[in-house]
Amino acid sequence: MQIGLIGLGLIGGSMAIDLKRRGFADRVVGMDADSVNAEAALRIGIVDELADFEKLVDGSDLVMIAIPAGAAVGVLGQVLDRFRELGEDCGKVVIDVCSVKEPLARAAHYHPMRRRYVATHPMAGTEYSGPWAAMSGMFDSKAGIICDSQESDPKAVRLAEKLYDCLNMRIIHMNSSSHDVHTAYVSHLSHVISFALARTVLDKEKSEKHIFDLASGGFSSTVRLAKSNPEMWTPIFIENSGNLVPILDDYIENVRKFRDAIADYDSSAVSSLIAESNKIKRIIK
Repeated sequence: MQIGLIGLGLIGGSMAIDLKRRGFADRVVGMDADSVNAEAALRIGIVDELADFEKLVDGSDLVMIAIPAGAAVGVLGQVLDRFRELGEDCGKVVIDVCSVKEPLARAAHYHPMRRRYVATHPMAGTEYSGPWAAMSGMFDSKAGIICDSQESDPKAVRLAEKLYDCLNMRIIHMNSSSHDVHTAYVSHLSHVISFALARTVLDKEKSEKHIFDLASGGFSSTVRLAKSNPEMWTPIFIENSGNLVPILDDYIENVRKFRDAIADYDSSAVSSLIAESNKIKRIIK
């Protein structure tokens, strides 16, 4: 098994490490638009070789697209076009690992090689980026989403499932639209909140230089995501804006309820809002 990895950052790099260590892949060939990332991935050992696009696709059994969502749509089309040039019986499979799925689903829907594509999303990551951030074990026990599997060849889906089994992930099947709604709630919203909180505190810090000396674990854990790469998260927010904006409106309304209750010195209302929020303990232990 040779994997062709397009995008040598945190997600793709971490997957490559464990897929080789755990025997899923014998060899990983990679490419990245950033030459510094590409050379680092080669030196670190994430990839065995760097290759151009055609060499990577032609020589790989499985192509993995691990780049920001905005760029992934075009690259997916190029990979499927190359599959068609190689012949409909080439047997190759392409997956992506983007956290927004509907734009890719629309782009690939009418392509004659659509069945060779499996839409996936490993629900894991950190606030760090680049091949230097790649680590073993990052995906263990996390959710691995496979979308629109009915549109893919069953053998291609089984290969994707085998890949996520190798990463010790819990496989969940859903359609692209449901995926994008759910990730807007559990991932994208939390990043927007963290970025906004960081901006708020940084603005205040200009006049109160000791504010970070007082910051404790609660602040650090809440604002941790604000260290995430804008090149990754900007296209995610834009591509999923249709789901994210209404959720942000709901969040802003809830913040306003807290604001008004606090401004009114309404202890009962504040306590009630907190108690309602505590119900999240039923879901998250």
